[in-house]
Amino acid sequence: MIKVLIVDDEPRARAELVALLKDAPDIQIQGECANAVEAIGAINRAFPDVVFLDIQMPLISGLDMLAMLDPAHMPRIVFLTAYDDYAVRAFEEHAFDYLLKPTDPVRLEKTLDRLRQDHRPQDLNPLAVNGQLRQVPCAGLNSIILMKLEEIEFVASRLGGIFIVGVDGQERFTELTLRTLEEKTPLFRCHRQHLVNTEHIKEIRFVENGLAEIRTRTGQTVPVSRHFLGSLMSRLGIS
Repeated sequence: MIKVLIVDDEPRARAELVALLKDAPDIQIQGECANAVEAIGAINRAFPDVVFLDIQMPLISGLDMLAMLDPAHMPRIVFLTAYDDYAVRAFEEHAFDYLLKPTDPVRLEKTLDRLRQDHRPQDLNPLAVNGQLRQVPCAGLNSIILMKLEEIEFVASRLGGIFIVGVDGQERFTELTLRTLEEKTPLFRCHRQHLVNTEHIKEIRFVENGLAEIRTRTGQTVPVSRHFLGSLMSRLGIS
């Protein structure tokens, strides 16, 4: 059974694809998402085998979204697009699966046959999805907030998820994993559950048992574990 997630900001396009996929006996539709933030969360929780992904979504495009996923849980991607000559040439050149909208049932069946037979990992590097992030998407009240890196003081992993703490003192939930944020931003790991923006460190206090804590420029406290203390000091140029 192939587990599928559909990501498209157009409800009609999602409904059309769902109707076509329901005819395939070996396809299990795990869900539908209307934007990138919803999709990142769904992928991190459900681990679909395949994501049908619209590349032309507002605010965060499909390609931008791929750069925000944890590479360890990257599903296979089938790109969805209205006719776009540049995008189609790029997909064909690198043999990526793609579907033009509205979806042609015959072309969809060919795509499904390919997914059934070819289980090799996709190399998404030609689409430059593994670059550094310039902003981090956070969930707001009926909105998506894009935080610039310089606006972030630190990141904390808690029971409720991953929270971005800004220079304004507010905490915002993000669907991105600590691993993704560590690998794709300059945020530095100082603790198993914390990343810190070293530009906002005001003071490092040494406490008992070889531990330390960071005092940020706005007065927040961030723990530093013994395992990461040495690398943090090196990062700051302190011997």
